[in-house]
Amino acid sequence: MTSSSARKIGPVLATFVVANNMIGSGFFLLPASLARSGAVTTLSWLLGTVLAVVLGAAFARLARDYPNLECADDYVRPALGRDAGFLAVTLYWISSWIGNNAIAVAAFGYLVTVLPLSGNDPYVQIGGQIALIWLMFAINLLGPKQIARFQSMAVVLGLLPIAVVLIGGWGSFDTTIYADGWNVSGQSDAMVVFSSLAPVFWAFIGLETGAMIAGVVRDPDKNVPRATLAGILIAGVIYMTASVLVLGIVPTAELAESSAPFALVAGRMFGEWAVPLIAIAAALKATGTLGGWMLVTGESGARAAQRGFLPAIFGRVLPNGSAAWGLFIVAVSMSLFAFLTLAPTVSEQFGTIIEMAVLLVVMAYAAAGLTLMVGTPAHPSGIKERALGLGALIACALLILSSPWIMTVGAVAIAVVAWGAYRLSRRG
Repeated sequence: MTSSSARKIGPVLATFVVANNMIGSGFFLLPASLARSGAVTTLSWLLGTVLAVVLGAAFARLARDYPNLECADDYVRPALGRDAGFLAVTLYWISSWIGNNAIAVAAFGYLVTVLPLSGNDPYVQIGGQIALIWLMFAINLLGPKQIARFQSMAVVLGLLPIAVVLIGGWGSFDTTIYADGWNVSGQSDAMVVFSSLAPVFWAFIGLETGAMIAGVVRDPDKNVPRATLAGILIAGVIYMTASVLVLGIVPTAELAESSAPFALVAGRMFGEWAVPLIAIAAALKATGTLGGWMLVTGESGARAAQRGFLPAIFGRVLPNGSAAWGLFIVAVSMSLFAFLTLAPTVSEQFGTIIEMAVLLVVMAYAAAGLTLMVGTPAHPSGIKERALGLGALIACALLILSSPWIMTVGAVAIAVVAWGAYRLSRRG
C-alpha cells in the first residue's frame, strides 16, 4: 500500500461522514414541526428516504466519473454549460446559508429552555439566533482546524445524552398517544404524507457529501456508492425511529408548541432533572453543526468566487484558511433573513426556513440528474446513467411539487434574479 492510499479513508469512515453531515438540526426540531400534521408523517420519512437513496445513487455515479469534485460546476459545466454551472453552485451556496438559519433556530430553541428568558417571545428567539450566528462567525475566523475541533467536541458531547433517550425511551412509549395523534391535520393521509416531503427532506441535505469526498476515499468506484447509500439509510432509520418515539410519548398538540422536543420527552421519561441536560446536549450538537455548515458556506462561496460566480471578495482567505470577508457577508445576510422569517413559534419559523432551503438545494440537485441524462464526450451517458438521471429528476420534481406554491415561486425568483445579476456582470 502506498503512503498516498494509506492516508485515504475506507467505506466505514466514509459512511459515517455522510451520515453525520445529515444528522443535524432536523433531528432535534423536525419532530415538533411535523407534529402539526401527526404521526402519519412517519410515512413521509419512509418516502423521503427512498427519494434520498435515488438522489444519492445519482451522485455516487457522478463521483465515479469526476473523482476530484470540488463543486457542482465540475460536472455541470461540461454537460450543460457555464450558466447551468453557475446556477447549480450559487443555488447550493444560497441554500446553505439560508439553511444555517434553521440550525440556529434549533440550537437556540433548546438553549432557551435552560436560560432565564421567555422561550415564547419571538424577539428573544431571534436575538438568540443572531447571537449564535455571530458566535460561530467568530469561531470560524480562527480557521477551519479550530471549527473542526469544536464540531468534533460538539458531536461527542451532544449526541450521547440523545442516544440515551432514543434507546431508553421505548419503555415510556404509549401506543394510544401515537394512535390518537396519527393525523391531526384535517387532510387525508395521502395529502399529509406528500405535503410533508419537503420538510422531511431537509434531514437528507448533505447526501452529496460522499461524491464531494471521493478523492480521499479508497477505491471510490465501489466505496463511494456504498458509503453514500449506507449513510442515507443510517440517517433515515435514525430519523424515523426518533419521529415515532417522540410522537408516542408526548401528544401532538403539546409537541408542536415545544422549542425543545427531545428535552420535553426526556422530562416525561426521567423527570424534570433530565430536561436541562438534554437541552444543553442538543443545543451543543446543533451549535457544532451550525459552525461546521458555516465553514462549508464560506468554503463553497470562496470556490464560487474563484470561478467567477460570486464577487471576488468572497474568495479572499486569511492566512489560517478562513474565508473571513465572505463569511461576514453571509452572517449579515443570515441575520437579516432571521428577521424576515420571524414567526410566533420556533417550529413555524424552522418550517418556513427549511422549505425554502430544500427548494433551492433541490434545484441544484436537479442539475446532477440532467448531467447524467445528457452526458459529455468524455463521459457519455449509457442506459444506467440515463436511468439514474431520470430517477434523480423525478425525485426533484416530487419534492418541488410537494412544496407550497408560494415557496416555489420564491425559489424560482431567487434563481432568476441570481442568474440575471450574473449575466449582467459578465464581461465579454
